[in-house]
Amino acid sequence: MPIVTSLIVLPILGALLLFLVRDDEANERLIRNIALGVSLVVFAVTLLLWLRFDPTSADFQFVERHAWIPAFGVSYAVGVDGITLFLIVLTGFLTPIALLCSWESVHKRTRAFCMFILLLEAAMTGVFVSLDLFLFYIFWDAMLIPMYFLIGIWGYDNRIYASIKFLIYTMAGSVLMLLAILGLAVLHSQQTGSYSFDLLKLYELSIPSNVQFWFFLAFALAFAIKVPLFPFHTWLPDAHVQAPTAGSVILAGVLLKMGTYGLVRFAFPLFPEAATYFAPYLALLAVIGIIYGALVAMIQPDMKKLVAYSSVSHLGFVVLGIAAMNTQGVQGAVYQMLNHGISTGGLFLIVGMLSDRRHTRLISEFGGLKKVTPRLVAAFLIITLSSIGLPGLNGFVGEFLILLGAFAWNPTLAAFAATGVILSATYMLWMFQRVNYGEVSEKNKSLPDLNPREWAILVPVIAMSVLMGVLPNIFLKPMAPSIERLLAQVRRGAQIRVQAEPMAPSSTLVHAAPVSAEVGR
Repeated sequence: MPIVTSLIVLPILGALLLFLVRDDEANERLIRNIALGVSLVVFAVTLLLWLRFDPTSADFQFVERHAWIPAFGVSYAVGVDGITLFLIVLTGFLTPIALLCSWESVHKRTRAFCMFILLLEAAMTGVFVSLDLFLFYIFWDAMLIPMYFLIGIWGYDNRIYASIKFLIYTMAGSVLMLLAILGLAVLHSQQTGSYSFDLLKLYELSIPSNVQFWFFLAFALAFAIKVPLFPFHTWLPDAHVQAPTAGSVILAGVLLKMGTYGLVRFAFPLFPEAATYFAPYLALLAVIGIIYGALVAMIQPDMKKLVAYSSVSHLGFVVLGIAAMNTQGVQGAVYQMLNHGISTGGLFLIVGMLSDRRHTRLISEFGGLKKVTPRLVAAFLIITLSSIGLPGLNGFVGEFLILLGAFAWNPTLAAFAATGVILSATYMLWMFQRVNYGEVSEKNKSLPDLNPREWAILVPVIAMSVLMGVLPNIFLKPMAPSIERLLAQVRRGAQIRVQAEPMAPSSTLVHAAPVSAEVGR
């Protein structure tokens, strides 16, 4: 079986195998072991993919193409480039961790839970590897269903509201994106005489400026909701707070990256003129989200909600780096997608471990844990420092590159965004201090420290935080050629726009956009 297809098929086969196992208490351990075994095999295949990947090539590799609905130009087309490679590895890395963290907290409908996790992994991988927009849209919508059930069945008290809100928000944006995808296929038919959803062919389309304007908005709205970008973020805190720990880890670690990945892979290169025009507005929303998310996180009494709002803030940096559209900004954005998955996923794991011990996530209910659970607190500290971007840990590299690229593009927006770094340190360290220092209450005196299963969860996360902070070039080098190719494509569109009439009335912000065509050459 081809290697990329195997990453999609193996989790589906694992889910089908689980379906054949009776879901009762006697088989619970067998069900968990099968799911964990399948997820570890998939992770091993992602590492094999990385090993075979040519880091010097900007082209898509391991490409597979099969006609699916030839009359309408729909094909099964998948492939991997430097931008998608590590997002696939991240998906494979976090899935077994998500299964492990639910080992002691999920005891009802265990088979269905494990099946949904595996099906979600298959759909998420499908989104990242799709080179056909029709196939991409199928995976994009398919991933909603497992996450909907993970929140709705295994979530907390207000889980039904949160799961429906998550589904409605994402579907609303998806419908507009579907219309734009169909519009691109029709446009291809008008120009070539045949329908096609092939991404590489659509990259070569000559799309009129006014059409780009509307198509970009349709794609960007769907991706902005998924990021989520301010002011489309309101579904995220509810989804995170109500989701089980495994759901929060995958939601923060992988699902949110699909919005930023969509901007990089589809919205900017397909519609470069419109992207150049709208980039400053996206950046402005991103900076507002950075500051707003940090300020709201600062006043949260619930640890999980604090981490959820920190996601809004941190992902604002990713969108800012993409909007800058220069080498440093986009490399930093892609790197920060990976960093956020490790650091924020790790924070949700820590919060889940504390919640399992005390059955509460309120910061006020803790205090003095350093004396009771020193190993857990040590892991908590490292992951907290990686989240706020301490030099030597993963978060620093991504934020540094993003701010470097943003400053070269728009110093004013970069300066405001930099305040988010300070605010992040403030709310994260304040939360850490309140939870782990001070007097130990009676309820916390007998809490157990890390057990072997929790060590197995946290050690890989911490190791990745250190590796990505100390040796970032391992990850940056393979993605560089693909990012340069992306930038060249967007620059060509930017140059066309400079030579043509403005797409819309000028403004101070709009005049800043063409600068991105020059930065990073």
